[in-house]
Amino acid sequence: QLQLVESGGGLVQPGGSLRLSCVVSGGPLAFYAIGWFRQAPGQEREGVSCISSSGKTTKYGDSAQGRFTVSRDNAKNTVWLQMNSLKPQDTAVYYCAEVVSGCGPYARWTLDLGFYGRGTQVTVSS
Repeated sequence: QLQLVESGGGLVQPGGSLRLSCVVSGGPLAFYAIGWFRQAPGQEREGVSCISSSGKTTKYGDSAQGRFTVSRDNAKNTVWLQMNSLKPQDTAVYYCAEVVSGCGPYARWTLDLGFYGRGTQVTVSS
Protein backbone atom coordinates (compact mmCIF):
# COMPACT_ATOMS: atom_id res chain seq x y z
CA GLN A 1 0.00 0.00 0.00
CA LEU A 2 1.04 3.58 -0.54
CA GLN A 3 2.61 5.59 2.25
CA LEU A 4 2.67 9.37 2.01
CA VAL A 5 4.67 11.59 4.35
CA GLU A 6 4.35 15.35 4.34
CA SER A 7 6.91 17.85 5.60
CA GLY A 8 7.78 21.51 5.33
CA GLY A 9 5.06 23.08 7.41
CA GLY A 10 5.67 25.67 10.08
CA LEU A 11 5.00 29.18 11.25
CA VAL A 12 5.27 31.93 8.67
CA GLN A 13 4.30 35.58 8.59
CA PRO A 14 1.55 36.85 6.28
CA GLY A 15 2.95 37.37 2.81
CA GLY A 16 5.60 34.72 3.33
CA SER A 17 6.23 31.45 1.54
CA LEU A 18 6.51 27.78 2.37
CA ARG A 19 7.30 24.72 0.31
CA LEU A 20 5.62 21.50 1.36
CA SER A 21 6.91 18.10 0.34
CA CYS A 22 5.08 14.79 0.01
CA VAL A 23 7.31 11.73 -0.21
CA VAL A 24 5.56 8.63 -1.51
CA SER A 25 6.64 5.04 -0.97
CA GLY A 26 5.11 1.63 -1.48
CA GLY A 27 4.54 2.03 -5.19
CA PRO A 28 5.81 3.87 -8.27
CA LEU A 29 4.77 7.49 -7.91
CA ALA A 30 4.38 7.64 -11.67
CA PHE A 31 1.20 5.56 -11.38
CA TYR A 32 -0.64 8.03 -9.17
CA ALA A 33 -2.30 11.40 -9.32
CA ILE A 34 -1.63 13.25 -6.07
CA GLY A 35 -3.71 15.91 -4.41
CA TRP A 36 -2.99 18.42 -1.69
CA PHE A 37 -5.74 19.12 0.79
CA ARG A 38 -6.12 21.17 3.92
CA GLN A 39 -8.36 21.23 6.91
CA ALA A 40 -8.64 23.90 9.57
CA PRO A 41 -10.27 23.28 12.96
CA GLY A 42 -14.03 23.20 12.67
CA GLN A 43 -13.95 23.40 8.90
CA GLU A 44 -14.46 20.90 6.13
CA ARG A 45 -11.61 19.49 4.10
CA GLU A 46 -10.69 21.69 1.15
CA GLY A 47 -8.99 20.72 -2.06
CA VAL A 48 -5.86 22.78 -2.65
CA SER A 49 -4.33 21.26 -5.77
CA CYS A 50 -4.10 18.13 -7.87
CA ILE A 51 -1.34 16.94 -10.18
CA SER A 52 -1.72 14.11 -12.64
CA SER A 53 0.55 11.08 -12.66
CA SER A 54 2.65 12.54 -15.49
CA GLY A 55 2.58 16.06 -14.09
CA LYS A 56 1.06 17.43 -17.28
CA THR A 57 -2.27 18.33 -15.69
CA THR A 58 -2.62 20.49 -12.61
CA LYS A 59 -5.73 21.78 -10.92
CA TYR A 60 -6.19 24.26 -8.08
CA GLY A 61 -8.88 25.17 -5.64
CA ASP A 62 -10.09 28.74 -5.72
CA SER A 63 -8.11 29.72 -2.63
CA ALA A 64 -4.85 28.43 -4.11
CA GLN A 65 -5.20 29.72 -7.66
CA GLY A 66 -2.46 32.17 -8.54
CA ARG A 67 -0.56 31.75 -5.27
CA PHE A 68 0.29 28.05 -5.01
CA THR A 69 2.14 25.82 -7.46
CA VAL A 70 2.19 22.04 -7.43
CA SER A 71 4.99 20.01 -9.01
CA ARG A 72 6.43 16.54 -8.89
CA ASP A 73 9.50 14.47 -9.66
CA ASN A 74 8.55 10.84 -10.10
CA ALA A 75 12.18 9.74 -10.00
CA LYS A 76 12.45 11.25 -6.53
CA ASN A 77 9.03 9.96 -5.44
CA THR A 78 8.18 13.47 -4.33
CA VAL A 79 5.42 15.99 -4.88
CA TRP A 80 5.82 19.61 -3.79
CA LEU A 81 3.44 22.43 -3.04
CA GLN A 82 5.00 25.89 -3.29
CA MET A 83 2.87 28.36 -1.37
CA ASN A 84 3.44 32.09 -1.83
CA SER A 85 1.69 35.20 -0.52
CA LEU A 86 0.38 33.27 2.44
CA LYS A 87 -2.57 34.62 4.37
CA PRO A 88 -3.81 33.90 7.90
CA GLN A 89 -6.77 32.03 6.38
CA ASP A 90 -4.30 29.54 4.87
CA THR A 91 -3.66 28.23 8.38
CA ALA A 92 -4.55 24.53 8.41
CA VAL A 93 -3.18 21.02 8.44
CA TYR A 94 -2.06 20.22 4.91
CA TYR A 95 -1.88 16.69 3.69
CA CYS A 96 -1.30 14.87 0.43
CA ALA A 97 -3.36 12.00 -0.86
CA GLU A 98 -3.72 9.62 -3.74
CA VAL A 99 -6.42 10.88 -6.11
CA VAL A 100 -7.95 7.71 -7.45
CA SER A 101 -9.78 9.10 -10.47
CA GLY A 102 -7.22 11.64 -11.59
CA CYS A 103 -7.34 15.42 -11.77
CA GLY A 104 -10.72 16.05 -13.31
CA PRO A 105 -13.45 18.36 -12.04
CA TYR A 106 -12.94 19.77 -8.55
CA ALA A 107 -15.98 17.94 -7.18
CA ARG A 108 -14.47 14.66 -8.24
CA TRP A 109 -10.77 14.94 -7.36
CA THR A 110 -11.57 16.27 -3.93
CA LEU A 111 -13.75 13.29 -3.02
CA ASP A 112 -12.23 10.24 -4.70
CA LEU A 113 -9.23 9.74 -2.43
CA GLY A 114 -7.15 6.71 -1.63
CA PHE A 115 -4.23 6.65 0.77
CA TYR A 116 -3.20 9.85 2.49
CA GLY A 117 -0.58 11.11 4.89
CA ARG A 118 -0.85 12.45 8.42
CA GLY A 119 -0.36 16.03 7.40
CA THR A 120 1.85 18.96 8.28
CA GLN A 121 0.72 22.06 10.16
CA VAL A 122 0.92 25.42 8.43
CA THR A 123 0.35 28.50 10.58
CA VAL A 124 0.29 31.96 9.07
CA SER A 125 0.48 34.59 11.73
CA SER A 126 2.34 37.74 12.65
